[in-house]
Order: sequence, then structure tokens, then C-alpha cells
Amino acid sequence: MTTWGLSSTILAPARDILSFAAYHIEAGAHRLYIYLDDPDSDAFAPLKAHPKIRVTRCDAQHWQKLGGKRPEKHQVRQSRNATHAHARRAEVDWLIHMDADEFLVSDRPVGTALAALPDTVQTARVRPMEQLAGDGQHFKAFIPNGPERAPIVNRLYPTYGAHIKGGFLSHVAGKLFARTDMEGLDVRIHNVFLDKVMNPSEVELTQVDLAHCHAKTWEDWLAAYRYRLEKGSYRAELAPATPRDAGGMSLHELFRFIEADSGEDGLRAFYREVAEDSADLRTRLDNEGLLRTLQLNLDQLLSRHFPDFMT
Repeated sequence: MTTWGLSSTILAPARDILSFAAYHIEAGAHRLYIYLDDPDSDAFAPLKAHPKIRVTRCDAQHWQKLGGKRPEKHQVRQSRNATHAHARRAEVDWLIHMDADEFLVSDRPVGTALAALPDTVQTARVRPMEQLAGDGQHFKAFIPNGPERAPIVNRLYPTYGAHIKGGFLSHVAGKLFARTDMEGLDVRIHNVFLDKVMNPSEVELTQVDLAHCHAKTWEDWLAAYRYRLEKGSYRAELAPATPRDAGGMSLHELFRFIEADSGEDGLRAFYREVAEDSADLRTRLDNEGLLRTLQLNLDQLLSRHFPDFMT
């Protein structure tokens, strides 16, 4: 039987951490390596008690073991912890690094999809679908790169489409499963390196999707917006979706422009067109064959796998 697991560096409320863990245990993960960015998180005890979970408090002692002080950037902390998880004694055949707002979705067991890959394949990419902000049931599907992507995105989002890579507010790169028998693997957020070779023997794992709950409500998105603009997925160094010589702006530049021009009202208009779960957007997505509907059932799974937390 092919086994798989995940690693995740998480700074979130205990309920969200445990829901993420419960979902993937239910999905068939044999091992979860959870790194608590807040070493005092209330999630530690219930995670520690679960036989399928290895939990680490990311305190000063942990970072000293990994070679020094706590990295300032959360992306660096994620990469170092993911690399640490992969360097442990192998308890699974495949390992993937994910965030706590990402959930693997498949019509077949994830292990079955991985087992079907040839032995020559060392890495397998899972592409995202991005949640619409509403009741949590509707997602926009990934649009493969190619000549049709830009026209589709512009039809879906006539005002802002040119500046949104693949029509997503967050990443289109997805996340990567890697075999655990590769010694010396350096794990990054969306890629891995082995002896300076990026993503050796990579394929697309098309039977599995990565449901990304990037924006749950307008209030939730706005609360996270400033951090993402300065340090996260909207930060300045990320490249624009459309080349600059063709008039493209990065999301960072676009948001700066919108705020300067029309403030929070402008941001709200952007969010309404691109992210809000409206009947109009669902119709546009459905017309392009890109509307996905699913139930994650997080509360139910949290109760099943961590019943003491719910009492």
C-alpha cells in the first residue's frame, strides 16, 4: 500500500489547525508533521495525543536545532520545517508541504493516485482550485497555462482579469508531492530541489486537486489584506501576471493603485468581481466549465477525530 503524509507550519486558531488535521486524516494521510509557529498554541495537546500526528513547537530550541535563530520571514520558516520533515526517518512513501487553508480533494484515495505513478516519477504536482467567498461550497477551477488562459480570465473578470494570474488571488503553482527516498531534498513553498535540480521527474497529479480557502468573507480577506500586501502572497517582489511591457501590474501594484484611486470602496469592488460567491460569478465560471462545488465538512470531521476539543 502506498502511504502519504504532509507537513505544515501553521499560525492559526486551534480550531482551524485541528480541522485541517482532521480533514487529512479522514482523507487517508498516514502521517501529519505539524509545526506550530506559535509554540504556545492550544492545539498542541490534542495534536500530540493523536497517533498519526507528529507535532513540533517552533520555539527557540527548535530553531537552534535547525541551525540558528527563528527566521523573520514565514516563507523561510515554512521551507526549513518542510525540509526538516522530509529529512526525518521516512514513515510514508510520499510527502507534501501544505498550508492550513489548503485541502486535498479527490474522487479516489490519494494513495491510489500516487500508487499509479511510474517508479521513475519522483515529484507530482497538485494544482489548486480557489474558494469563492461565501458559504464555502463553490470554487473556481485551475486554468492550465496556454493561449486560452488569458482570454478566459478576461471574460471572467473584465475589469481586473489582465492583472490576475490564472484568475486566482493566490497561487496557481499548487503544491508538490515528493518521494521520501530522496536524501538531501531542499523543500520550498511550491517546489523542491535535489542537487540543484528543481522538481526531478515531475508530473501533474491530475486526479487530485488542492482546494485553497484563500478568502472566506470580505471581512476575513480585508483583515489579512495588509499582511499579504507587505509580507505574503501580494508582496512587492512577485511578478505581474501580464508582462510589464504589455501594461501588466503585479497584484501589489494593482492594490496600491486601487487604494490610491478609490480607497476601501475600490478594494471592495475588486473583491466583488474576483472573489465573491455571487450568482453572476458562478454563472460565468459555469459557462467556462470552471465551477466546482464540494463540501469539506470540517466541523463534522473535527468532531470525529478530536471529540474532546468539541466538548
